[in-house]
Amino acid sequence: MSSDGSTSSEEAIRPVGVFGDGCAALSLAARARDLPGYSLTIYQPDSGGPEKDHIWGFWGTPHLDRAARLAFARWQKWQLVSQDRAVVMTAEARPYHALRRSDWIADCRRAATSAGVGFAPMPPRPNDPATIWFDSRPPVVPDGMMLQHFVGLEVQTDSETFTPDTATLMDFRVDQSRGMHFIYLLPFSPTEALVESTLFTPRRAPDQFYLDAIDGYLKTHLGVDTYKVTHQERGVIPLGMMDRHDPEIAGIGGNGGAIRPSSGYAFAFIQKQIDRAIAGASHGSLHFAKPHQRVDLWMDAVLLRVLRHQPETAPDLFLRMASALTGDQFARFLSGEADWSLRLKVIMAMPKRMFVKAAMRLLLASPGLTMKAGRAWR
Repeated sequence: MSSDGSTSSEEAIRPVGVFGDGCAALSLAARARDLPGYSLTIYQPDSGGPEKDHIWGFWGTPHLDRAARLAFARWQKWQLVSQDRAVVMTAEARPYHALRRSDWIADCRRAATSAGVGFAPMPPRPNDPATIWFDSRPPVVPDGMMLQHFVGLEVQTDSETFTPDTATLMDFRVDQSRGMHFIYLLPFSPTEALVESTLFTPRRAPDQFYLDAIDGYLKTHLGVDTYKVTHQERGVIPLGMMDRHDPEIAGIGGNGGAIRPSSGYAFAFIQKQIDRAIAGASHGSLHFAKPHQRVDLWMDAVLLRVLRHQPETAPDLFLRMASALTGDQFARFLSGEADWSLRLKVIMAMPKRMFVKAAMRLLLASPGLTMKAGRAWR
């Protein structure tokens, strides 16, 4: 590589193939110019049709500046609500953003095409031993793993209903009979919002459960009897470390451990994973590591064990954490950028006996905590 960062004609260009064409694969493809020693090809599956659009949420950080520019909404304030109280948080440096998947994917494709990235139908197996292969297809989700599952409606109301400057990240004033359940509400204007019913349980509920929760929430807490649905989205996010889609191919994105187990957040962690891989590629081979610190995975495992076995404690636990932190600290913690002083603030805010018991049971169930196949998260 020359002193200006370009690749000389004498240097070999290393071919890279990525299975799948979702967020992780295309986020990498959009950064192809940052990998001058590599030639990238995206292998697209025959999915049978375009993916449905949905909204990704993330907190602003320097490595997400491009995503922030594409975001269509952002909030400096957000709240968490339980039956008896609400905690409103304000961020100075890390606003919460909403980004449409379609906008991000389209922008990535434009950047990838401009950089000369190849696109081809996906072969059944890696078919070129000279190529460095990565797999961005979904990982293997074991039976019984905790899941975050949801149905969201983008709605329009006839009257001014929503408070546009404050996002609701968790409102627990909904049916808790199936496990930890909350409403996630992103207001885009006084009359437009995404309203999402979200459950943290090992099993998905029937669609009507989520739709009834949204309808009941709008009527009971916002006084809305009629509304127009402009878009519907649904999803299921596994919460834990999983085996790769193909154990013989290195993973990237969710298939490379990018999903944050305690929250299901993946978009920001995929970008962090790619940033680190690109930085490391200039000093060696291209490699995608889990973008989480081991201590944070351990804390997530303990929390998920509590939420699985004592879901009724969830409103108190999350509002305790919110009360103990500033908005920017809350964003840093959930974005995987906590230092020990911030982790200790969160630990000190939690009820100790409950978490000590959960930690001991986790250790007994999984000595050494290997973080494999989701077994540590049960």
